[in-house]
This record gives sequence, structure tokens and C-alpha cells, in this order.
Amino acid sequence: MTMFWTIWISVISLGTIVGCWALLAWTLSNNTGVAEGEEMGHEFDGITEINNQLPKWWTNMFYLTMIWGVLYLIAYPGLGAYKGLLGWESSNQGILTLAQSQEELLLDIAEDNLNEYAITIKRAQERFDPIFEEYARTPVEELSLNEEAIQVGKRLFLQNCAQCHGSDGAGQRGGFPNLRDNDWLYGGSGDKIKETLILGRKGAMPGWLAPFGEQGIKEIVAYTLSLSGRVVDQGLATAGKARFITCAACHGMDGKGNQMIGSPNLTDNIWLYGGSERAVTETLNYGRNGVMPAFDKTLGENKIHVVSAYVYSLSK
Repeated sequence: MTMFWTIWISVISLGTIVGCWALLAWTLSNNTGVAEGEEMGHEFDGITEINNQLPKWWTNMFYLTMIWGVLYLIAYPGLGAYKGLLGWESSNQGILTLAQSQEELLLDIAEDNLNEYAITIKRAQERFDPIFEEYARTPVEELSLNEEAIQVGKRLFLQNCAQCHGSDGAGQRGGFPNLRDNDWLYGGSGDKIKETLILGRKGAMPGWLAPFGEQGIKEIVAYTLSLSGRVVDQGLATAGKARFITCAACHGMDGKGNQMIGSPNLTDNIWLYGGSERAVTETLNYGRNGVMPAFDKTLGENKIHVVSAYVYSLSK
């Protein structure tokens, strides 16, 4: 700070100390016309006021406090450009220095942690990469019979896939397929499962409410449900069959789907988003857009190979 602030702070601080001294001196003077120790003539509730000064210890504490204030201003910083007799820096600079020290300490700790993490990862890779490389030489179908590999794949599955497909792989409604029922959107061979994990999948079914209207949707829903043997209104189903030709581009004329594009089989009564009339109606009205992320960068191909073997084993 500039010299202006030095003078400004000094005047305010010293003025306050002088003011406190003057107030104390005035308080200690006897201007009442009553001698010390005599009664003041005031009484309340049986208590009589006596003209007594402040206790000596109290008065001395005030003096010591004022003396301490003057010495503090002389010896320590806080007066702008004046650094004090002890040569200390102002408090804001001290705080900044402390903050910088703490930041440097945290950076050092973070760097040490990163180095330790990198060393741990390197050791893990040196130990386990050869094992995964050996597993990767075995076809997925054959590896699914290796109990040790399956246990490794299960742990990787729980860490990366169970959030959506469940810890047992049974999936859940809302677009997360059951991996145990041998009903596959993109194919259930070892290579197809591995491909799904490496590349991820993105399903896209458009909504049909605008082009077909509510009545048209009812008819298609009735026909769609009839494909899996459900009891429906035959009049609606017959009308829906004619409209289904639009859906056949993806699901096929027989409704058995197309694994090349992940189009579901509508004849097996297995439903990704629910098979009730209401759920199927919602699907047709608004469409569905399910996304499964790719794991090629997070797991690597060799680990994906082991996970694929575990997933393959779930449906067997």
C-alpha cells in the first residue's frame, strides 16, 4: 500500500487509543460533589449507591491494553508501506504467501499421487496383461467354458456393465436388454457380442403418432401384439396388418426383426421397453432411442474378449 494508507491507518488507530485514554481519565475523575466512599443518595430495592471508582485491576487492564495497542502498531505490519520494527510483511501478503505455499503443497501431493498411481497401473499391466493376452487367443465360445476366465469376466462385468444390465445380467425395463434369455438384438455369437462391446450400439426407432394418428397406432399395436400370440381385437389387428408394411422395412414382413440393424423380433413376446398394450403404444407413439457406449478405450480389446465370454455364458 502507499504512504497515504500508512498515515490514514496510523491516525485512526492512534486516535482511537487516545480517545479511550481520555474516556478512562474522565471516568476516573470525581465530578459528583460527593466524596469517595460516601452514599450518592440513590436507593432501589434496599440497595444504596455509593461513589466508588473502578477497581484498580480493571483500570490497570485498560491502561495495559492501550499500551499494547501502541506497541503493536510500532512493531508489527498493518500500516500500509510501514513494515514495522520487526520487518514483517503486511497480513494480506502473508495470507497470499500461505495460500501459495498450500497450493504448491497440494500440487506436490497430487503429483506424488499421480506418480504412485502410474506405478501401480504399470505393475498391474506387467502382471495381468500377459494373462489377458493368453485369454484373447482362445475363441469366445471356447473361453466361456473356462471357469477361471469366467470369474475374471464376471468381475469386469460387475464393474462396467451391471449398472445397466443388473448384477445378474437380467437387464431391466427401459432399454437395457436381458443377457440371459438368448434373445439378441445384434446377434449372440461370440464375435457379435465382442463387436457390440467394442463399438457400442445406438438404436433409433422413430415415433409414428403424427403419420398414423391415434386410430392407426391402435391398429398397429393390435397387430404387433398378435404376432406373439396375444389375444387382441381381430378387426384392429387386420387393419393394423396393412399398416405394418411401414414397420416391415426394419422388422421384416413376418415381424422377426433384423439383427443387422438391431431391430427386435416382435414374435417372441420378449419386450425391451415392456410388452403391455400401453407400453407398446408409447413406443409407437414416441419412438425409442437406446444407446450403449463403446468400451474399446476403457477396457481394451483383450479385456472385452473376456467379458464377451462371460456374457456369452449367461445365455447358456
